[in-house]
Amino acid sequence: MIVLGVTGSIAMGKSTVSTMLSHLNNPIHDADKTVHELMSVNGKAYCEIAKNFPGAIRVNGVDRAKLGQEVFRNPEKLEQLENILHPLVREARDRFVRQQSRYKSRLVILDVPLLYETGGDKACDKVLVVSAPYFIQKQRALARHGMTQTKFHDILKRQLPDFEKRRRADFIVPTGLGKAYTYRALKRLVRYLSEAKG
Repeated sequence: MIVLGVTGSIAMGKSTVSTMLSHLNNPIHDADKTVHELMSVNGKAYCEIAKNFPGAIRVNGVDRAKLGQEVFRNPEKLEQLENILHPLVREARDRFVRQQSRYKSRLVILDVPLLYETGGDKACDKVLVVSAPYFIQKQRALARHGMTQTKFHDILKRQLPDFEKRRRADFIVPTGLGKAYTYRALKRLVRYLSEAKG
């Protein structure tokens, strides 16, 4: 079984690539989705977050926007939150990989926004970095609800630069040339990995 990590900086098109990989019948573990589940009222992180960040709690779970505001420019609080979430995300990821191994899956995908930043690449056999030119990335990011120039640059500062991700990657898929191009590139990659020996 090959474990392929998929990552990319903000607004590079990683979600689109993950959706395409899913359509190509690859089991995917989505770290962001796992975080959503962990923060729900019945989620494993809820009580710990409620205890440490009471201002971010709402009736139906954690208010992610409020929590984001609280930790965004406070490195200590951000680290506190990461110490709650990251071990639980890793636990869910490892459970997923073991399960897929039992199912005899040939290729499994780990969709992780901060793969290199959290050391998650060590759990992967190969890493795919999703990338686009900076002007496209910026355009996409600023089109998002609530995004500002300042927030965009603050997020970039916390992420490993795109050129460094590309340098470390085993594979790079461009998303600035249209969806059809990206899909064809992914199809070739999936076929290559599915046929790879050892």
